[in-house]
Amino acid sequence: MILLFADLTYEYKIVFQAAIVCLICPTATAAAVITGKLGGNASSLTTYTLLSNILAAIAVPLVFPLLEPQANVTFVSAFLKILSKVFPLLLFPFFLAMFLRYCMPKLHSTLLKYHGMAFYLWAVSLAIVTGQTVRSLANSTAAPGIELEIAFAGLFACVVQFFLGKNIGSIYNDRISAGQALGQKNTVLAIWMAFTYLNPLSSVGPGSYVIWQNTINSYQLWKKRKKELKK
Repeated sequence: MILLFADLTYEYKIVFQAAIVCLICPTATAAAVITGKLGGNASSLTTYTLLSNILAAIAVPLVFPLLEPQANVTFVSAFLKILSKVFPLLLFPFFLAMFLRYCMPKLHSTLLKYHGMAFYLWAVSLAIVTGQTVRSLANSTAAPGIELEIAFAGLFACVVQFFLGKNIGSIYNDRISAGQALGQKNTVLAIWMAFTYLNPLSSVGPGSYVIWQNTINSYQLWKKRKKELKK
């Protein structure tokens, strides 16, 4: 609403765009891994992840053209583009898992024995994404002041979403899952959306979000580990 009706300067318009893309971006596919490690309900989070990614494919083509009218794309083409990004990482593994469960139960049960590997796959992907984020920030030609403002917009969006998620989850006795559902975002998709539909500089927001959300995740994992050692 602020971007649509307020007469913002170029600088603050980009900052708000960065915050919006961090807010509207769907839940990360790896969120279930961290939720399981933290002792949350991974199955409910997986359901939310599926729904949030599909809803994002509908919401983004409707909202982003209003923010950047020069993005000359139709709703259908934008929807299919986003769905094509979501399908390989989320929908295809889901359908494959369902196929193995009902058609190849022996193989499915064998693979379940190695479910802990998901955490290490997440760690490898995190290292790659973080490296790409640092590289893009280092190669950016934007003014450092604007980059810092956008990065702090990402930090604000991250903290607010983790805070709201955990407080909403407390009402339903599912604090961990709700916090990860709102706070842990598919930042690769968010960066792509910023480049495609908004000012490319706004991609610094979800780029910095990678660092913020995984700093919080690392703290949560450390805190849980510390409690386990005390017990």
